Amino acid sequence: MSAPGLDPTFSELPHRRLGDVALARAQELGATHADFRFERNRYQYLGARDGHLQTASDAEDLGFAVRVVHGGAWGFASGVVLTDDEARRLAETAVAVARVAAAMTTTPVELAPEPVHDDVTWISGYDVNPLDVPTRDKADLLVEWTERLRASSAVAHATAFLQQVQENKYYADLSGTRTTQQRVRLQPGFEATGEDAETGIFDSMASIAPPVGRGWEYLSGAHWDWDSELAEVPELLAEKLKAPSVEAGSYDLVVDPSNLWLTIHESIGHATELDRALGYEANYAGTSFATYDKLGTLQYGSEVMNVRGDRTQEHGLATVGYDDEGVQTQAWDIVRDGVLVGYQLDRSMGHLKPELNDGRSNGCAYADSPGHIPIQRMANVSLMPGTDDLATDDLVSRVERGIYVVGDKSWSIDMQRFNFQFTGQRFYKITDGRLDGMLRDVAYQATTTDFWGSMEAVGGHDTWVLGGAFNCGKAQPGQVAAVSHGCPSALFRGVNILNTIDEAGH
Repeated sequence: MSAPGLDPTFSELPHRRLGDVALARAQELGATHADFRFERNRYQYLGARDGHLQTASDAEDLGFAVRVVHGGAWGFASGVVLTDDEARRLAETAVAVARVAAAMTTTPVELAPEPVHDDVTWISGYDVNPLDVPTRDKADLLVEWTERLRASSAVAHATAFLQQVQENKYYADLSGTRTTQQRVRLQPGFEATGEDAETGIFDSMASIAPPVGRGWEYLSGAHWDWDSELAEVPELLAEKLKAPSVEAGSYDLVVDPSNLWLTIHESIGHATELDRALGYEANYAGTSFATYDKLGTLQYGSEVMNVRGDRTQEHGLATVGYDDEGVQTQAWDIVRDGVLVGYQLDRSMGHLKPELNDGRSNGCAYADSPGHIPIQRMANVSLMPGTDDLATDDLVSRVERGIYVVGDKSWSIDMQRFNFQFTGQRFYKITDGRLDGMLRDVAYQATTTDFWGSMEAVGGHDTWVLGGAFNCGKAQPGQVAAVSHGCPSALFRGVNILNTIDEAGH
């Protein structure tokens, strides 16, 4: 199958002409930097419940933005009218905003250098755009999933959903960089709920399939065994409904990638965003305990902890060819042998901290809409597998008394990204190196450095899975971005386990 090309309906839009007009006007007005971003984002969401399609929605976000540095300050304006006059007006508005902001700007804005990328195109890795698949075919699949789940007596209700995004973006700036990009991503899922008639316990069991930067081919079974999981989930739910409640205390944990990705996101991904570490992002669940003065000295975790930031990871949700400041994306170390060695940054922070990444941004600027200004956003932040080819069973075999954690559910973490607790989809008691039945009402609680410091071993490449989420929130006004986190299974010693039912009564 040939690789997909640029959507011709996007190519026909006047983004190049509007960009030329806006940049020329910003330069006339004395901007020392100006960039132009034209976007069309298409969204489709389908949801089914108990054999019926309940929701089918389509949305499109189309517009463009002009951002400038003038008088040492940022200026920004955006609009949706695709005319030359509007492009000029937005450039003038952005400059006017910068002139007002200059009086309040104590540190003049300067950008880290970046090579010119002249008229380059990047398309994400997928075979079939899900938005090209007939809506009826997708709806029929989701309805079938719920019917298959409800065929089990353990399942009272079943839901299924599919979120799809096609993102097209054109960027140009005064330095001569011009990039055109297209990426596709989708998130399928399902959940079964049921009740134990004897105890009255009500619970659910959901798919652990990750969202992906792939196309419709993901639903074919080539990259995830949907049939096996659909058959397995009702049995798992039945077992969970009858499982005993956990006894709180200290346990060794083996954490599956389907759960560990979220702990990485909250306790490493957000904590190593440089704007948080510098105190800039303080309102939206900021800042970070991993402050800049700890670079190179903070023992983030044990010596088997190696974490990479990567905006080039194949099929990653945060993967692009070029960011929203025209920077070619890269991969770099964040934690090496347990020590904090890097951050995620954009061009302005790259200039402020030239000792990072050779004085260059590592490509972490992103805006989720043409109506929003680019901010520093998370890369695909991943825990690397170990050099020993350990399977998950090998890690379990090392545990005398512990719990195996599978699937994500709820989470809580403080503004400093330091104190946290996480639950999951299912938990298995480990006794003398073997799984010993399911448990309920489990949450693990720790501080970030204690938790990662207790990591004794990580699985090999065969246990490594790329998880992630569509809904990472940041900034005011709020923006949402998709991001992936890869990780192997991992073994942690002496982690505090809470009983969520007991804790809810306190």
